[in-house]
Amino acid sequence: MIEKRVSAKKKARELAKYLRAERPDYPYLKSLFQHLRSELEIEVPKSSKKLPYVPTEEELKRYYEVVWKAKNFQDMMIVKTLMYTGIRVSELISIKLADIDFHYCQIRINKGKGSKDRIVPFPQSFKELLAMHADSMKKKQAVYLFESSWKKKYTDRGIRKILTKYSEEGRLSQKPVSS
Repeated sequence: MIEKRVSAKKKARELAKYLRAERPDYPYLKSLFQHLRSELEIEVPKSSKKLPYVPTEEELKRYYEVVWKAKNFQDMMIVKTLMYTGIRVSELISIKLADIDFHYCQIRINKGKGSKDRIVPFPQSFKELLAMHADSMKKKQAVYLFESSWKKKYTDRGIRKILTKYSEEGRLSQKPVSS
C-alpha cells in the first residue's frame, strides 16, 4: 500500500521550524539539500542536450535571398557579420568601431561568453564591405558597429527580431539562434 505524501509546502513549513533558529543563508541551504539528496540516494536528473537546428542548404539560400532583396544594408551587414565570424548575437551588439582591425582582418570581442576576451577573424573578401559600413557609422559619430537610428547600440532582442523577420519571410522551419 502506497502512503500519500505530505504536500511540499507543508513539509517546507516543518523543516523551517527546525532550521529557523540557525538563521540559514542560501549557501548553507544549498549544501544541506545536496547532503539530503545523497542521504536519500536521490540523483539529480541530467538535462538532455539537444543538438542545434541546422537549416538545409535550400533554406539557407531562401534566407539569404530574402535578406539581400530587402535592400536594408545594415540588416545585410548584421547577417553577414554573424555568418562570416560565427560570433554570438550578444557579442555582435557590443562590437565597437575601435575593436575592428582591418589590417589583420580581425575583430576583438570584449567580455564575450564567460566574460572572456577573444579575437575573431573575418575573411579578406568581407573586409571592403565591413570597412564601408564602419566608415558610414563613423560619419554618424557612432561608437558601436551596429547602432539604431536613435544612436544607441542594438539590443540582443532587437537583433533577434531582425533575424526572425527574415527567417519567417524565407520560410525557415525554425528560427535562427546565435546565443
